[in-house]
This record gives sequence, C-alpha cells and structure tokens, in this order.
Amino acid sequence: MSSEKVSCLIVGSGPAGYTAAIYASRAGLKPVLYTGGQPGGQLTITTEVDNYPGYPEGVQGPQMMMDFEAQARRFGSDIRYGLATKVDFSDSTLHKVWIDNDHLIESPTVIIATGASAKWLGLESEQRLNGHGVSACAVCDGFFFRNQEVAIVGGGDTACEEASYLSKLCKKVYMIVRRNELRASQIMQDRVKSLPNIEILWNTETEEILGNGEVTGAKIRNLNTGESTVLDVTGFFVAIGHQPNTDIFKEYIDMDGAGYIQTIKGSSKTNVEGVFACGDAQDNIYRQAITAAGTGCMAALDAERYLAEKGLH
Repeated sequence: MSSEKVSCLIVGSGPAGYTAAIYASRAGLKPVLYTGGQPGGQLTITTEVDNYPGYPEGVQGPQMMMDFEAQARRFGSDIRYGLATKVDFSDSTLHKVWIDNDHLIESPTVIIATGASAKWLGLESEQRLNGHGVSACAVCDGFFFRNQEVAIVGGGDTACEEASYLSKLCKKVYMIVRRNELRASQIMQDRVKSLPNIEILWNTETEEILGNGEVTGAKIRNLNTGESTVLDVTGFFVAIGHQPNTDIFKEYIDMDGAGYIQTIKGSSKTNVEGVFACGDAQDNIYRQAITAAGTGCMAALDAERYLAEKGLH
C-alpha cells in the first residue's frame, strides 16, 4: 500500500470542496482534493442553474462545476480522482484517510465535503427523466415550471416547504402522499392545506413517470382502491429526503440522527481537532450551491488558522 503526507486533504468535489480548494491553495496550504464517486457532486446531474450569482444568463450544472475545478487548479490545487473508503481520526495530530482502499493519506487537516444524495423512488422512468422534468430540488428547478401543473412526492417538512414554494409559481401542485396523513410539523401541514392550488392525494403511490425526453404525466395508484390514474403534469419533484454521504466518518465524528455532521456553531469545526466539515454533509436546511460554497470558504479559513496555531503553516 502506498502512502503520503499532505498538509490539507479535501474529501469531495462539489461547490463546497472546490471552494475550500480555491481558498486553501491561495493560502499556500497545497491542498490535495479527491473528487469522490460523483466528481462535481449533485450539480453534475442538474441541468440549468439560474440562481448562482455571477452567471446572469444561467449555466449548466456540469459546466459550472468544471469552472469551479478550473479555478481551483489555477491556484495549484492537486485534484485527483478517487474515493475515500476508510478513515482513522484516533490520532488528533495526524489524520489517516484511505483512498480506494489502497492509498493512505496522512494529514493534520481534513476538510469533509462529501455532500449528500437525494433519496429517489427507485423508478426506471425517474432516472431516465432526471433533469428533463424530474427533480429533487424545487427551489433549484421550480422556476422552469411556472404556470404549469406539477406533482411532488413526500409528506414531511421538506415536501410541504417545496409544495408551498411551487404553489407560488405553478398553476397546480399535486402532493402525492403514501399515507393518510402528513409527517410534517403542524404549521407546515396547515400551510399546504390552506393553499388553494395544492391538492393532496392521500394513500397514493407513483407507478411511473410518463414521457420521452420530457415529462408529460405521472401514473399514480390509490393504495386503498388499487385504481390507477394519470396526472397531466410537466414537472415531477421528489422530496422524500436526502442522505448525507458520511458513513465512513461515523466512528469518529458527531452527527445528528440522520447522519449530518454536527459542526461547532459559527464555524466548520467538528468534534475532532483538525477535521472540518462543509457543504451538504453538514447542512440539512439550505442545501444550495451558494451556501455550500460559503461553508467551503469557512472550512479552508478554519484549516489555515488551525495549522498556523499549531506552527505547521
């Protein structure tokens, strides 16, 4: 097994990871960044990004991540393809991270930017039409469906928030809920039930999303009657939650019940000295590219200060 020592290791390559790399490089930390299993993160499966400042005409998600990567490389970031598969944070002065099981990196600072993955229904049509009318982020993509009819799946707070958001843009919003009640907080339940253009379809599941190249409808089934019907919708949103990509850190890093890393308020610091977290791996509220980039900046600045305090930079 090969091994090397670096002063700053960044794990993950979405807006958080690349921003951390830009700041760490400019600070002279010579960061090494491993892209993870999905180089560029969730934005690589997003088509049009219209809400990131600096792109007045909008930008394709993959192109935006290529721009981030190019900027990080310009300042000397060492960007490599590979997946962190195991960590050992038991020695707080030198952290160990294994890449693809066969390369050991030792570093006094580790920035976790592994992101989160949207939970999906598991339908073939859902994956085929992902980015072509199917989305897991109403705030990101709702704008493209203004004055249209859309459907959203889920019964928790996120689904209610996103349905409420879509109701301001769309002519009609169907909420597809498997049970006969919402899991959301009472205030969110009251909000969606009060909006005239939201129709909640109880005891209902999605059988298939219809369309070839773009969404033209959704085939749903009532779980009580067994009857199938088709909704004439042009947009289909999945809001059944996200799963943070943090499993390999569980033994050492404090997390909430859903697996999101808990950072010390007002910083990117974790409970392990020299380990910092940014982006969607520690954010279960906003989950936007711009907030991820902001915390990536924080993580790099925190790492730089940590190394300076230890006399390592």
